[in-house]
Amino acid sequence: MPKKLLFLTPYPKDTAASQRFRFEQYIPLLEAEGWQVDRQSFIDDSTWKILYLPGHHWSKLWGTVKGFSRRIWMLLRANRYEFIFIHREAAPMGPPVFEWILAKVLKKKLIYDFDDAIWKENTTGNNSLASKLKWPQKVANICRWSHRISAGNAFLAQFARTFNPKVTINPTTLDTNRRHIPAPSDSGVLVIGWTGTHSTLKYLKILEPIIAELQRTYAFQFLVIADQKPELNVPNWRFIPWNKETEIDDLNLIDIGVMPLEVDEWAKGKCGFKALQFMALEKPVVVTPVGVNAEIVENGVTGFHCSTDTEWKEAIIQLIQDQSLREKMGAKGRNKVIAEFSVDSNQDNFLSLFEG
Repeated sequence: MPKKLLFLTPYPKDTAASQRFRFEQYIPLLEAEGWQVDRQSFIDDSTWKILYLPGHHWSKLWGTVKGFSRRIWMLLRANRYEFIFIHREAAPMGPPVFEWILAKVLKKKLIYDFDDAIWKENTTGNNSLASKLKWPQKVANICRWSHRISAGNAFLAQFARTFNPKVTINPTTLDTNRRHIPAPSDSGVLVIGWTGTHSTLKYLKILEPIIAELQRTYAFQFLVIADQKPELNVPNWRFIPWNKETEIDDLNLIDIGVMPLEVDEWAKGKCGFKALQFMALEKPVVVTPVGVNAEIVENGVTGFHCSTDTEWKEAIIQLIQDQSLREKMGAKGRNKVIAEFSVDSNQDNFLSLFEG
């Protein structure tokens, strides 16, 4: 009989970056190790398509009702699984009832995975109602009840260890063999680029005046890849809607990657995914050195750390003017990702979550 493992996820397969790059890409490896892997998302495909759009209140409500119904059905079938892997939470609102039943009533081994400081409130304006119903204090309880915790970085692991010593730092990783393959851009114009989601568009405001000022002196295009188009007051910029099928080709249009952040507790919990993508594709990256960004990006080696407007301007100017520096930093960045943040380098660490 094969060993059985259930993944409980917020979103459908192949939709959310946190799922794709934290565990979905390891599922073939688990199956090769003899696991029968099942999965159940709280949000279905139809609800996902409208989840972050304004309005659609009744459709979102119905999608939520269906999500809770699926979770109740899951409880009736949970005994067949040796481990239950929960990414972020079993349900997006309310107390951790499903986790409590699984761990305390059904005595299941929970592997709890999170890659943000989700014990902090951080919701978008389009879902203000959901923000009132969230229960961020549930994270501590789920940590206490878990067989093992998979934390995205040391800051998150430190929080988890205050409730449970069995914590593994499981970084967000990239497939550098089959997916994140660098390719030279032939656009003929220098491109500085940013990628993110609707929830991180606010960070572009940090760079907006800097990019606008630099474009008065230097010729370059500013490229934004996201799931929503931002409002930017810069002279020469381009928006590409994020698309999983063209994501790597679109990122390869960029010559210099940027990842600005606000310095707060939420940023400390982030796992540097955008910086890792740029580095894996041999792009030098300029970042705010908060949280794991300061570890992923080696200042002056694979990119630059910038905390002030002046530092951002100086770093970007240096990279604009020096193509050989861009190439050197890009090559070293990819080597670092391969060595420390690739699927190959992390696969044994990931599999260790399912021991015992």
